[in-house]
Amino acid sequence: MTGFSRPTDYFRVLLLVLLAAGLLFSQVLMAQDENAQATTAESETAASEAVVEETEPLSPVQQQPSLEQAYQREFAFLQSQRRDLQQRLNDLEARMQQEKAGLQSEIQTLERDVVAMGGRADRLDDLVFESELSVDRARENTDLLASTFMQADFTLEDSWENELGSEAPGADDVASLFAAARQFLAESSRVRREPGEFFLSDGARVSGDIIRVGSIAAYGISDRGTGALAPAGDQDLKLWNVDAEQAAREVATGAMPDQLPIFIYESLTNEIETKAAKGMFDVISSGGVIGWIIFGLGVLGLILVSLRAIFLQQASSSTDRVMDSVSAHVRRGDRQAALDVLKKKKGSTSRVMSAAIRNLDRDREHLEDIVSESILHESSHLNRFGAFILVIAAVSPLLGLLGTVTGMISTFDVITEFGTGDPKLLSGGISIALVTTELGLIVAIPLLLLGNLLSGWAEGIKDNMEKATLRIINQYSAGQSGAEAELT
Repeated sequence: MTGFSRPTDYFRVLLLVLLAAGLLFSQVLMAQDENAQATTAESETAASEAVVEETEPLSPVQQQPSLEQAYQREFAFLQSQRRDLQQRLNDLEARMQQEKAGLQSEIQTLERDVVAMGGRADRLDDLVFESELSVDRARENTDLLASTFMQADFTLEDSWENELGSEAPGADDVASLFAAARQFLAESSRVRREPGEFFLSDGARVSGDIIRVGSIAAYGISDRGTGALAPAGDQDLKLWNVDAEQAAREVATGAMPDQLPIFIYESLTNEIETKAAKGMFDVISSGGVIGWIIFGLGVLGLILVSLRAIFLQQASSSTDRVMDSVSAHVRRGDRQAALDVLKKKKGSTSRVMSAAIRNLDRDREHLEDIVSESILHESSHLNRFGAFILVIAAVSPLLGLLGTVTGMISTFDVITEFGTGDPKLLSGGISIALVTTELGLIVAIPLLLLGNLLSGWAEGIKDNMEKATLRIINQYSAGQSGAEAELT
C-alpha cells in the first residue's frame, strides 16, 4: 500500500485537483458562451431578415474580441484562484510546521519524563531489594536471637529463667541474659568441690566428692575409686582414667601437680565411649560382601604369587647345577651318560637339555630350532599362574569401584527415606563406598608389582636355559673337533 509521506504531497494533489476543476469549469463556460453566441447570432439573423436595410450583419473580425476577452477573464479568474490556493497551501504548511515543532517538543518532554520515571523505577527497585535484604537480615537476627535464648535456657540451667514464652525478646531480656551468662561463667570458671555420685569402671555407682574444674572437666574421689571423670550421659559422670588418682587428690587439697591428666568434655548430655581399634576383619566386614570378595581374591593372589615364586626359584637354581653335571660328559662326547644324568633330575632345564643332547648329531640350524621349540614348550610351565595373578590385580580395583557405587546407592536410599538428620544412618553405605575402594587398591597394587616381577624372572630363566643349551652345543662341537684332530 502506498501513501503520502509529507504534508506537502497532500497540498500538491489538492492543487492538481483544483486546477483540473478550473479547466473543466472554463470549458463549461466556453461551451455556454458558444451557445449564447449561437443564440445571439440566430436572433440577429432573424432581425436582419426583418430589417435588412437598417442593420448590417457583423463580420467575424468584429466577433473575435469578445471570445478573447472571455478567455482572458477566465484565465485571470484561474490565476487568482491559483494564487489563493497557493496562499492557503503556504499557510497550511506553516501551520503544519508549527504543529510538528510543537509535537516534537512534546515528544522530547515525554522522553525526558520516561527516562526520569525509569531512573525512579530503578531507585524504587533498589529500595525494594534493600528492604527485602533488611527483612531477611531481621528474620535471621530474630532466629539467631531465639536460638540464643533457647541455648541459654539449656546451658545456663538454673542461673537464668526464660519467662518470655511466645513473646519476642526485648532489650531488657537481652541485658538480663548477658548478666546471667557472666554470673554463670564466673561460677563455672573456678575449681569447686561438691558431694556427688559417679560410676566406676565396672559400672558400679558410688558416692564421693566431685572436684569440678569449671564446666569442662571433673575428678572423682571415693573409697572405691579415684581419678578423672568423663560424661556418662544424662548429666552423670563415670571414672575414665584411674592413673589420675594422685593428681585428683592433689587438686582436692589445692595443690597443683606438675602433670595434670584431665579429660575435657563439652557437655554431660551424651556418653563418651571408649572406641576400640578396628581389626583387619572388622574393616573387611564394614565393606560388605564385596569387601570379603576382594579379600578372598587377595588371599588367592598371594597364594598364587608364592607358588609361582617357588616354581621359578626351583627352575632358576637347577639351571647351573644341571649345566655342571652334564658338561664333562658332553665334552667327551658321551651323550648317553649325559642323558642318564638328566633323567635323574627334574625341571624345565633338564628337559630342554635332554632334547638338545639327543639331537646333537643334527646340523646347527636344525638343532637351534629344536632348542627353541623345547623352550617354548616349557614356557607354559614357567608362566603358570602369571596371567591369573595379573587378572586378579586388574579385577580388584574394579570390584572396589563396584563397592563404591553400591555404597553410594545405599547411602542415597537412606537419605531418601530418613533424611540427613542422623549421620549414623549414613555410615553403613559410606563404609562400603570407601572400604571397598581401599581394599581393591591394597590387593591390586602389590599383585600388579609382584606379577610383573615374576614375569620378568620367568623370561630371565628362559634366557638362561637358552644360553646353557647353546653352551652345551658349543662344548659338544668343540669336543668333536678335538677328537677328529687327534685321529688325524
